[in-house]
Amino acid sequence: MADKPNVPPQQIQIQLELDPVTANGVFINSAFVTHSDAEFTLDLIYVQPQPPGPPGTALKATVRARAITTPKHMKRLLLAIQDNVSKYEARFGAIDVADAPHFPPTGGPVN
Repeated sequence: MADKPNVPPQQIQIQLELDPVTANGVFINSAFVTHSDAEFTLDLIYVQPQPPGPPGTALKATVRARAITTPKHMKRLLLAIQDNVSKYEARFGAIDVADAPHFPPTGGPVN
């Protein structure tokens, strides 16, 4: 059987359409990432700035968007984000996350 010649994959063009509300976007400052064997769930969250309450008081937070995707698409998203952060840092300098909390184990919030 003859080998197939290396043919580059055909580029697909996608024309995105955004309604006005979606085009405005939403501000988020945290996220929850969870997964099962079949899918990843990404909850994009806005945690409202507020003074700390009594011990044990929970912060008020709102899920602004939820994305559910396959493991393959999540991996592609991760690679795209890594690529874009690298390009951002090459242009604007390193992003300092020294004061940011450490990432929690899987299933916890990501700040």
